[in-house]
Amino acid sequence: MKLKFRNLTVTPDDAVELWGEEGILSAIDRGNIRDWARIRSALDREPFGKVASELEEALPLAEDEGAKAVLRSHLRLSRQTLAEQVATVIQRRIRESGLTRVEFARHLGTSRSRLSTYENGTVTPSATMMLKIDALARRPRRLELPSRAMPPDAREQMDARDQTASGSSSSSAAR
Repeated sequence: MKLKFRNLTVTPDDAVELWGEEGILSAIDRGNIRDWARIRSALDREPFGKVASELEEALPLAEDEGAKAVLRSHLRLSRQTLAEQVATVIQRRIRESGLTRVEFARHLGTSRSRLSTYENGTVTPSATMMLKIDALARRPRRLELPSRAMPPDAREQMDARDQTASGSSSSSAAR
């Protein structure tokens, strides 16, 4: 259903910058993904502009929890510096990988403390490291069986194979 404004002199076809707080609130609660995308585009153009300010006022009043969450998140992300955006991507990739931070760092061939500097935005990793981070997060996960379901010698063989594989990957990364 197409968004309609009540008691406003502007229409949803007008620029988002003309909607005002009431129009934005209507779009959040009664609009659809196209309307929310228009708000997001306005935020991308001016993360600290008029639409962003009006969105901040409208969000606490809005009732659609899903749209509120998406728009609140986009407002926060649109205001991040590039270093903060890189840190956010790294944090997301670590979560997606299913690995602990220690494991993730080990697979990258770096230390946990260096990974931490990437995560908090203190250090921006190289493009090569970003590609490694992305690839590691997207790699297929190995199915782990509970250790009691696996004979002890099989578990030892898997652990030895893992150590051999991680040792060879870290030595090739050092070259």
